[in-house]
Amino acid sequence: MTSIVYLHSPILVVIILLFTFLSNLSALPLAKKDGFSVDLIHRDSPNSPLYNADETPTKRLKNAFDRGVSRLNQFYMKQSNGPHLGVSSDNGHYLLKFSMGTPPMDIYGIVDTGSDLMWTQCQPCEQCYKQINPVYNPKSSSTYSEIDCQSDECHLLDTVSCSVQSLCNYTYGYASNSMTKGVLSKETITFSSSSGGQPISIPNIVFGCGHNNTGGFNEQEMGLVGLGGRSLSLASQIGSFLGNKKFSYCLVPFHTNPNISSKMYFGGGSEITGKGVVSTPIVPKEDKTYYFVTMEGISIRGKFLPYNSTGTISKGNVFIDTGVPPTILPQDFYKRLEQEVRSSIPMTPYQDPQLGTQLCYRSNSTIDAPILTVHFDGGAQVPLGPTSTFISPKQDVFCFAMSTTDVAVGIFGNFAQSNFRISFDLERQIVSFKQEDCTKG
Repeated sequence: MTSIVYLHSPILVVIILLFTFLSNLSALPLAKKDGFSVDLIHRDSPNSPLYNADETPTKRLKNAFDRGVSRLNQFYMKQSNGPHLGVSSDNGHYLLKFSMGTPPMDIYGIVDTGSDLMWTQCQPCEQCYKQINPVYNPKSSSTYSEIDCQSDECHLLDTVSCSVQSLCNYTYGYASNSMTKGVLSKETITFSSSSGGQPISIPNIVFGCGHNNTGGFNEQEMGLVGLGGRSLSLASQIGSFLGNKKFSYCLVPFHTNPNISSKMYFGGGSEITGKGVVSTPIVPKEDKTYYFVTMEGISIRGKFLPYNSTGTISKGNVFIDTGVPPTILPQDFYKRLEQEVRSSIPMTPYQDPQLGTQLCYRSNSTIDAPILTVHFDGGAQVPLGPTSTFISPKQDVFCFAMSTTDVAVGIFGNFAQSNFRISFDLERQIVSFKQEDCTKG
């Protein structure tokens, strides 16, 4: 006798529901075990809202070096004046385009591994700087919500206070005396996949809805995207959503066609493997924003130059920063390194008042610059070719892409990071490097 299983059978209902759930899960654009990649736009690209057609290459290079000094000033101000000081405005070099809210609105944010807060200007603007692009209106979004002052999320940032309505007000200051004030909030953030797949939407991202933003911001800037080490940063929030706290990027060189996009990877797919991968530990410090690593020294044509001439190397003596173009080193180390670079290049340095004291050479082709191998703790050796160590600010002129200031802590800037896939594993607290042609995606 054939038995009949009726639809209302509890076991069958469970099986059908489970099958339906798994089918829907497989159709989602992003499962938690997965990751995704996005394009980064160079701020000097015609595709960038920060592009200034009237700005000369020489001026762009000067601005790049000025941003490095500003970052170090910010770092030391942060140590002495409290935890809320972030990056100086106009300090980024690569932009991340994403959409915010429902319906979505495009935002261009400066990518910055040296800060944590992601914020944008919000209506109503009590006191905002002029912005050419539309200002985000939270009342127009069905997915926007404000964070309550008593919630744990309110205390992801150090400088918060309670409003009369018990909302989480924030204040975030900058080294340039710029400041953003507003309400910590949540919103759905949508990214366009660089691989051409479906857009990826992530709900409940904590961000700063800035109603009072003053200082040195320019009218093209729509805010900042902090990718630092604290749990508030976008990198940490995406990592928690994916269940995979890793991200990586591959930056195209400064001289590359600006229409070619760099790539950034979150979660699965951000790992780098295979031959040539080297890793160094992230050094934990009280300030968890910055990704500190230990540079032991730099070798040039077989000669090793230690970071400190006394031979004593402090752990965490540099931090890796996408928001600063040049690599900045302590004066003693820089002078020794620059002298070796001069000695290894059989050319007379070129002097130009517009370029200041920077070491430059004049040539109608590339110069025969030596490879500089950076030695990091843990045996990681990162070889920097001429495209990472010499930048052309004007036609037929090439300048050393490193600088100095009177500091003990240095910066490993984005000129040196170009044409490397660099991965940050926030769980294992390591940074990995692998040489790649970033122009090929």
